[in-house]
Amino acid sequence: MADEVILTSDGKKALEERLEHLKVTVRREVSDKIKVAREFGDISENAEYDAAKEEQAMIEGEIMEIENKLHKARILDDKVDTAVVSAGNTVRILDLETNTEGDYKIVGTAEADYANKRLSNESPVGKALIGRRKNETVEVFAPKGNFKVKILKIS
Repeated sequence: MADEVILTSDGKKALEERLEHLKVTVRREVSDKIKVAREFGDISENAEYDAAKEEQAMIEGEIMEIENKLHKARILDDKVDTAVVSAGNTVRILDLETNTEGDYKIVGTAEADYANKRLSNESPVGKALIGRRKNETVEVFAPKGNFKVKILKIS
């Protein structure tokens, strides 16, 4: 599928919930704001109306973006192979320079969140790990400099 979006089942569920919230709750709230702003009179010089219309456009854009992601989604199987690293795996790695360990889930770009240890399969670390096996030492080519990690566990 061209431009497919890789999602975990949890990621898909979160997008569906966000979409439902936007369509049902947020659309209604913005519509009410527009209605109230119209009551202020002349809409050509009405800052509240302009702000509400801009918010409406942003919400509709987000709805379209989520619908597009869901349309192009490839949902990762919850039972992924642990012989080699692939999207959907959680990988424990050892940074050989800092001697620190960390567990990272390899996800698609739509779910990437470094602060929560969810790495994109297209990030420098994600790319370096994909297709590798436990106990392999991998060089990561990153914008801030190259470094090596060892794969300790794949689950």
